[in-house]
Amino acid sequence: MGPTAAGKTDLAIEIAKHYPVEIISVDSALVYRGMDIGTAKPEAEVLQQYPHHLVDIIDPTESYSVGEFRQDALELMKDITGRGKIPLLVGGTMLYFKALQQGLSDLPAADSKIREQLEIEAEQYGLAHLHARLAKVDPVSAKRIHVNDPQRLQRALEVYEITGKSLTELTVTKEDSLPYRIIKIILSPFERRVLHQRIEARYKLMMENGFIDEVKILFENKNCHSNLPAIRAVGYRQAWAYLSDEYDQDTFVEKAVIATRQMAKRQLTWLRAQDDGVWFDSGAGLPTDDVLRFIADQCPELMIK
Repeated sequence: MGPTAAGKTDLAIEIAKHYPVEIISVDSALVYRGMDIGTAKPEAEVLQQYPHHLVDIIDPTESYSVGEFRQDALELMKDITGRGKIPLLVGGTMLYFKALQQGLSDLPAADSKIREQLEIEAEQYGLAHLHARLAKVDPVSAKRIHVNDPQRLQRALEVYEITGKSLTELTVTKEDSLPYRIIKIILSPFERRVLHQRIEARYKLMMENGFIDEVKILFENKNCHSNLPAIRAVGYRQAWAYLSDEYDQDTFVEKAVIATRQMAKRQLTWLRAQDDGVWFDSGAGLPTDDVLRFIADQCPELMIK
């Protein structure tokens, strides 16, 4: 696990060269087909040689919940271990990691009528109005959810409308520990400056590789719109706004870089709370040897390829 642009995929492949692992992606953006450049998805040749589970499993017009991820991941882990191999979970979607380890609260299913009403309300009065409403009934969630995050705002209000209870009251995670021994390897440049440089370099490379053309295909798809979870992904949201003539290309790239930095900051905040995680610095390059030594020390019984 680690923030965006930390080198997680490259490290996972190095581990796969030495141990009988199968990689499970823990990334809420890599699930979408056709979203390759903006998600920094591993190249097709890499995926062919080192298959990643839970990559390219749905279209951008579909949704994929954290509950679905947990169920899919648990089934894959059972299958992989049943075949005598090791599940290697790799990614930066911390909510997925949390749900996998701690379980999920029993929240109500979506209500189409309430959701439609909230969407109309958002169009008429704006997201700030919804955020103010949420602050009255659930100040904890309002503090956590950004005013410009329509999906989470609407979901929090929807839960309150359905149950009469706040999302905060209902989201007490269940302790449902995994029946596996877990080793948490946290990869990140220890210097924030290095991480920021990598994020900027990644966007430059993405633009050179045709990121705008990739988003144009989605933009021209009549079934795609700006409120889809796929389009709200960091980078895609800003590119969509650029294609909607909300701002120019330089502004789009600047906003995308800033949003990615903010995401990395949130990822690191969550990772620092993982007391059982072991950190490795990827600032000066991939710490492959250090990680392999660590795995060998922790699990001397594991067979090496």
